[in-house]
Amino acid sequence: MNRFGSLIYSPETVSSEALKKKESHAPKIKAPDTVKSGEVFEVEVFVGSHPSSIEHSIRWIEVYFYEEGRGFNPVHLATITFTPEYVEPSVKINLKLRKSGVLYVLGYCNLHGIWESRKEIKVVS
Repeated sequence: MNRFGSLIYSPETVSSEALKKKESHAPKIKAPDTVKSGEVFEVEVFVGSHPSSIEHSIRWIEVYFYEEGRGFNPVHLATITFTPEYVEPSVKINLKLRKSGVLYVLGYCNLHGIWESRKEIKVVS
């Protein structure tokens, strides 16, 4: 029996047939590399050119933050669900961090599973 984490595709570990799906399934993260402690900044998360039909669509995106020095990680920041045919898999959220860490984003395609992307964010005083 596999650990659940081993079932998640990531751009670095994907192989074989799934390799062809990487660009259209792995979430993209637009966020600054460095932010000031306690200041609000915008993060955009989206899945590239992907169908939005009932038969094949991105159904949800989840956003997590692994905070340096925190005892238990990650912190769940958001879950956004999408209705096929009406909504494109794109969202903007505002964050406010006090410590550096890694932003993790999961996206779920009803045909091709769960895909992960991540981005390191440094927090400065």
